[in-house]
Amino acid sequence: MTLILGIDPGSRITGYGVVRDTGRGCEYVASGCIRTGAGVLHERLQIVFRGVREVIQTYGPVTMGIEQVFMARNADSALKLGQARGAAIVAAAEEGLEIAEYTASQVKQAIAGTGGADKQQVMMMVMHLLKLVQKPQIDASDALAIALCHAHHRQSLIPHGLASAKRRGGRLRL
Repeated sequence: MTLILGIDPGSRITGYGVVRDTGRGCEYVASGCIRTGAGVLHERLQIVFRGVREVIQTYGPVTMGIEQVFMARNADSALKLGQARGAAIVAAAEEGLEIAEYTASQVKQAIAGTGGADKQQVMMMVMHLLKLVQKPQIDASDALAIALCHAHHRQSLIPHGLASAKRRGGRLRL
């Protein structure tokens, strides 16, 4: 059984979700949001770093999936998102986790069966797959979807002996 952390990065709210991959499916462990408030950017990034590190130390995942940055309408927002993402990646790397990155459409495809699914469709599938009776916060739901996507990708690589392969530029590197 493997504990997997999913991170939906944000400069104001970073969602996290932890699932246990049993080999026959995934079980819900925890989820929530790291809220940074409206302080200066470097303080918010520090909150993201410390929050992700605390989640890792509390639950003990061994691998993490994180959403890749997409180009938003506002370049400044995309840069801040990228910096929050970097803070989360460094926290995971410092704790020794394996890290995988997924685009939003890869996550939606893995969870809802279509890369064009909306947030509500993804949330409903997350609830169904993890047998949740209450709706998680939207950022936590997205993070759980990323964790489930990562579990799915890991399981599809294991039969081929590629579970330890690294992804670079969208390609597997052995």
